[in-house]
Amino acid sequence: MTRIKNDLLLKVLRGEAVERPPVWMMRQAGRYLPDYRKLHDKYSFFERCQTPALATAITLQPVEQIGVDAAIIFSDILVVPKAMGLEVQLIENIGPVLPAPVKSEKDMARICVPDVKDRLHYVFDAIALTKKELNGCVPLIGFAGAPWTILCYMVQGKGSKTFDEARAFCFQQPATAHRLLQMITDTTIAYLKEQIASGADCIQLFDSWGGLLSPEDFNIFSLSYSQKIIQAVKSLAPVILFAKGAWFALKEMSETGADALGVDWCIRPKAARELSGNTITLQGNLDPAKLLGPVAEIKKSVQKMITAFGKDKYIANLGHGILPNVPVENARAFVDTVKEFSH
Repeated sequence: MTRIKNDLLLKVLRGEAVERPPVWMMRQAGRYLPDYRKLHDKYSFFERCQTPALATAITLQPVEQIGVDAAIIFSDILVVPKAMGLEVQLIENIGPVLPAPVKSEKDMARICVPDVKDRLHYVFDAIALTKKELNGCVPLIGFAGAPWTILCYMVQGKGSKTFDEARAFCFQQPATAHRLLQMITDTTIAYLKEQIASGADCIQLFDSWGGLLSPEDFNIFSLSYSQKIIQAVKSLAPVILFAKGAWFALKEMSETGADALGVDWCIRPKAARELSGNTITLQGNLDPAKLLGPVAEIKKSVQKMITAFGKDKYIANLGHGILPNVPVENARAFVDTVKEFSH
């Protein structure tokens, strides 16, 4: 096994002291990079995901061009509903569309807990190839969507700011909702175990829509299932749990067994530390829109952020994905400022 030369991220996830925080960015292999846009114009989204050589090339771009401390495999959370039997389309300027969503118990007959090695082999092939190409330069992050977030798309059938239909489904048909959540959980556990077996050094679980639920409903429909996944894979690789907007549950999330928690920009670092019990590694939380400001201001914001979180038990990141219109030099300024930080 190749030794990882820059293992800052893994050290922090193990709770070890470091010289400076590691840095990476959600959606770091994306549309803000000119080289990504060239592949984007040439191949469809699922062609990029399902062709290991393309997924690998895209995964490596931010490592080589921006200098981040970790790679995250280029894929999408919606490969899971696709593997479970639903049609998933990713339409330019519209986003994800699932033309035949799950609306009732009878629709459950159309989905299954798949053999992930059969349906998702392209992700594992891309991880294995990326791991080889990285050659121990930085760790590789694997990921999946949390069951609640995947249910949102499987029921709503498209993106939404509120996912009213998905929330109503949970309250009107709770037994079916829990059955669906368990099927997603079982699929995700098998999927993440295979990602780790293929070479992922750690895992991030994205609960993009966790913050849409009340604290009580978050525990019932989201956290209980995320916890099952964390418990099933944490002995194999460290796990970062990121539930956007769910700052109210930081204490509960810190008790799931996760090695780190992602936080968005709507909470102060001090409050996030206090709410999570001051024990767990935190990741975040620069507002991605700040990367559209002047470089001097970006540097100031990053230094302030690191000072507020402290250099240990901390992973510098954005509070959500990088925006497609961020200039490359601004993304690089964000990363360089973290790397230059001295406590």
